Amino acid sequence: MNRKVAIIASNGGMFDAYKVFNLATAAAATDAEVGIFFTFEGLNLIHKDLHKQLPLPEGKEAMAEGFKQANVPSIGELLGMAQELGVRIIACQMTMDVMGLTAEDFVNGIEVGGAAAFLDFAFDADVTLTF
Repeated sequence: MNRKVAIIASNGGMFDAYKVFNLATAAAATDAEVGIFFTFEGLNLIHKDLHKQLPLPEGKEAMAEGFKQANVPSIGELLGMAQELGVRIIACQMTMDVMGLTAEDFVNGIEVGGAAAFLDFAFDADVTLTF
């Protein structure tokens, strides 16, 4: 049975990125069809430069070393894995317009679409998550 997972990423911190990409890659690895809609600060997670310097929550800065010691992939590596696994990466057109961003501001391979484009994907999703 082919399952569908729809994820909305609207927050832009490092923990948010790990939640989004860990779940997306795990779902895609089980042959689920996965789509992620990035909106508002969530666009940071796929921005060419910003995804490399996402903030940790205040008081959790020491966890950066823990990520390294546990050999946790970087956000860039997880994003690449998601793309290799066929995860649809959809950037919110409205948010991009409001923030003055274009597709060139983001990593290669993203789609740009409105809420209706994501909803078309999400209407028959088996699992819907938001972060």
